[in-house]
Amino acid sequence: MKVTQTTLPGVLLLEPSVFTDSRGFFVESYNKRTMAEVGIVDEFVQDNHSFSGRNVLRGLHYQIRHAQGKLVRAVSGEIFDVAVDLRRSSPTFGRWLGETLSGENKHMLWIPPGFAHGFVVVSENAHVLYKASDYYDAASERTLAWNDSDLNIDWQLGAAVPILSEKDKQGSPLGSAEVFD
Repeated sequence: MKVTQTTLPGVLLLEPSVFTDSRGFFVESYNKRTMAEVGIVDEFVQDNHSFSGRNVLRGLHYQIRHAQGKLVRAVSGEIFDVAVDLRRSSPTFGRWLGETLSGENKHMLWIPPGFAHGFVVVSENAHVLYKASDYYDAASERTLAWNDSDLNIDWQLGAAVPILSEKDKQGSPLGSAEVFD
């Protein structure tokens, strides 16, 4: 597995080994031992699967208590996956990064606790799977404004208007968001 440290400390781009032949391909998408070797030692307690159409934007979500680390991948289609550093003590607090994840490239993004996470579907549709290191906790869930001008995230939408849930339309700007110490 190829591992690339991103511009946000702790966020890793993972490129698993892909074995192809005339029948198709095989990918080991998770192996506890391999993950530990690259520094991901979190215990995963929940798997999530979302299906969305083009221009659906989900996020930016995080849990202030029961913070979740997420190992994200698109098993079909293509997404632009975004992480925002919400650790006030971090030198990269308030900075974001985005990576293209797709069924074709089979890349995964490790987003540790302390980050907001979101993605937009750039293909016709996409199936996104992610492992979470803590259980969903509605009471501590928060939403960061996807369009916060202080973050200035380039969602790669061009002229398209994102399709948002009511919750995501009500996200807080970074300046008034509850963040991690």
